[in-house]
This record gives sequence, C-alpha cells and structure tokens, in this order.
Amino acid sequence: MIEASKSDLLRPAGLSDGETKDNAPVNVDAILQSILGRGGERFGMVAAVLRGERIIAQGSAGVRKRGTAERITLDDRFHLGSCGKAMTATLVAMLVEEGKLNWTTTLGELFADTVKPMHPAWEKVTLRQVLAHRSGLPLDPDGLGWVFNHLFLAPYASLRSLPESMRSSEETLPQQRLEIARQALSRPPKIPPGTKYWYSNVGYILAGAVLEHLTGRAWEDLMRERLFQPLGISTGGFGPPGTAGKTDQPWGHSSVVGKPIDPGSPAAQFPLYYGPAGMAHMTITDYAKFIGLHLRGDPANPHCQAALLKLDTFAELHAVAPATTSKGWVMRGTTFLCTGDAAPAVTYCAGWFISPAGWAKGTQPGDTGRRFWTGGSNGQWLCAAFIAPEIDFAVLVACNRGLDIAIWKTRQAARALIRAFAPKQTSRVSVNGSVPSIVVFP
Repeated sequence: MIEASKSDLLRPAGLSDGETKDNAPVNVDAILQSILGRGGERFGMVAAVLRGERIIAQGSAGVRKRGTAERITLDDRFHLGSCGKAMTATLVAMLVEEGKLNWTTTLGELFADTVKPMHPAWEKVTLRQVLAHRSGLPLDPDGLGWVFNHLFLAPYASLRSLPESMRSSEETLPQQRLEIARQALSRPPKIPPGTKYWYSNVGYILAGAVLEHLTGRAWEDLMRERLFQPLGISTGGFGPPGTAGKTDQPWGHSSVVGKPIDPGSPAAQFPLYYGPAGMAHMTITDYAKFIGLHLRGDPANPHCQAALLKLDTFAELHAVAPATTSKGWVMRGTTFLCTGDAAPAVTYCAGWFISPAGWAKGTQPGDTGRRFWTGGSNGQWLCAAFIAPEIDFAVLVACNRGLDIAIWKTRQAARALIRAFAPKQTSRVSVNGSVPSIVVFP
C-alpha cells in the first residue's frame, strides 16, 4: 500500500516511532505533498503530530494562493472554523471553576436581566445543553439559507446579500452578541429543548455573550488573556489571516470552484460576532498548544496533568454523556461518515465529537479507544484535530480550501499520519474508516 511506504520513509532507521536523533520533529512535507498531488498547485496544507505536549512530526505543502508560487510554511496562519468552539467551552469551564457559573445554570438565570421577554421554553435550558448542541437553538442567526450562500456562493459575491444581523455594525461585538441572544430567546423553539442533537452556532454565540456579561470583557479579549497568553500562542487572531490584496498569509479558497478569496473581501469571512462559534486563526504549531492542553488534561491519559483547568473539569469537557447521544438520523449519519458503521454512536460535548476507534485504544485496563475530535470550515478553510488520550497522541491538519476535495485530502493526511506515528501497539490496527469526515462549520 502507498501509505505503508510513506510510513517507512517517515521513520528514521533504528529509532522508534516519532523520534529523531535530536528529538526534533520529523519533517512530513513529502507525505503531505504526495497526498495533495497536483492539488498542491491550487491550495495548501499543514499538519502536526503530538505525543503529549511535544510535536513529534510536522510539515507543510502546497501554495498560499492558487495561481501563485508562494509556498505554504509552518509559520502561516490558518482559520480554525468550528474547532474554536472547544476554546469557547474551555473559557466557560474556567468561569465554572471560579464559581461564576455552573454547568446546570439555565438560560433563564443567565439572561434574566438582559433578555425580556424570553419565551418560556428557553428558561430551563442549561448551559451544558447549549454546549452539547441539545438546546434547540437554531443553526445560525440568519438561517440555513444564508449559511449555504456563504459556504458555496462566496466566489459570486454579487449574488449574495448581507444577512440582516450584519446590516448594523455600529454596535460593539458584545452588544451584537447580546442582541442575537435577545432575538433567539424571544422566539419559540422549532425543536423542543433537550430532545435531540441540533448543531447550533447561535448556542456558542450565546455562550460568548454569557462570558462577556459575567466578566465585562469581550470574548476576543478573554481568548487573548486567558488562553493565548498562558499557552504561549503568539499568532492567534480572529477572522481571515493576512492583509487585503497581499499574499503575506495563505488565502482561503472557496468550496467547489476553488477560487482564492482576498482576506479583505466581505466574502472572506462570517460576521465577527460569530467569534465564539469559530473565528480564530493561528499557526498549526500554536494550535497544537491548545490541543496538547486537552490531550494531557484528559484523565484517561496515563501522563495526564492539570493545566489551566482541573482534571475533573477536563473530564466534564470530554464526557461521553448519554444526554448528548442521539439515535436520530443526524447522528446516525455522522457516525457512519466518521467510522464507516452505524454504531457505536457519536456524542458531542463542549466542542468535541467523541467516539471510539481501534487505533486510539491504550494498554491500560479499562481503556476503550475513546478519542475526541473536532473539525471546522467557513467554506474557504478546513481544520481538524483528532485526540487519543489513552495513547497520549494527537494529529492536527489544516487546509486553505473549503468543503470539497479538501475534506478528502485532510482525511487522507490524518489517516497517513496516524498510521505512521501512532504508538506501535496500536499502529497495527487498521485506520480505514476510523478517521472522521469533516462536516461541521463555520
């Protein structure tokens, strides 16, 4: 098989998986380029492999912008899309530890003074349900139609209209988020809260509004002060990276037609009030610092260690809770896309999809192969991370292209890196069908 030969090339002779003579990360440029093939002339890819908090392999391939020669580098910044939801949930967890919130705090309690009138159906919805996409809140403030237009009609900006919620930009971002909360919570739910999984960017925007209300700080400031700075993330920002009209950073490329989108164009981004639902960007090596935090924080990791949060709090963020499991067609379909089988079910908790995989199973009694993963796209970028705490291992991949061939290329890259670098006792397990497809946004 081709992947086996790539694996052999990646492992220096006489050394165990993921090790080099000076413990420097293995360069995987060649494996990424082979996966991109001729696609490397139209977009690019970066990847990193973690063992614990240490990057053991990393690489880049492809171009910053279709039609140019500027190559992607590890110093380039990539849009994380909905991978940022786990960051918002981490901020929420910090306030829970400080006693300012509880996982069972309700929307009625949180917005009692700021959202009037609130439809009675929302009053008993808990923060835990919001972060698990079981609140019944809608997908987006302006509906599925506008999201579809943004994801797939970005190259044709003249065909797209601004969403209603973008037409007044004089308010601050916290004010805009609070207004979205008012609009959402004043209307009756279309899905009874707590009855089923329903992906909701609105839910995470509301979570951001809660953070802002309780701290008096904008979500963006909280991200910088409470995540980026403590973790040493120096390249973190919001919205599309780069300067308008320049290729000083990669450009996103639209889904289907692959048109490069100028970062200064309105077509390049969702409105900035989406931040808590997924608007962060950074280098893949900086993103690895956040992934390493959750990899080592999980109690199933034999080398677990608490940082920024307590181990019990990490367990809550990564919980496989029956309340988040749905047997409906949405999650059955997601499970099939992820694992190639209709069972076991995928659950969702605080920014992470959670399901077992053979390659992720550790050697300790009681290990189940539980892995948690996240993926995101705003239609022009794609990012994914797969964490296997029982084997102290994670893989991250990002592309500057949207919801088309980049999904397949990202999945191929993750599969190849798992095969090459997962600990030996698990690397013999086939990873075919065990790496999820990326089907979430923004």
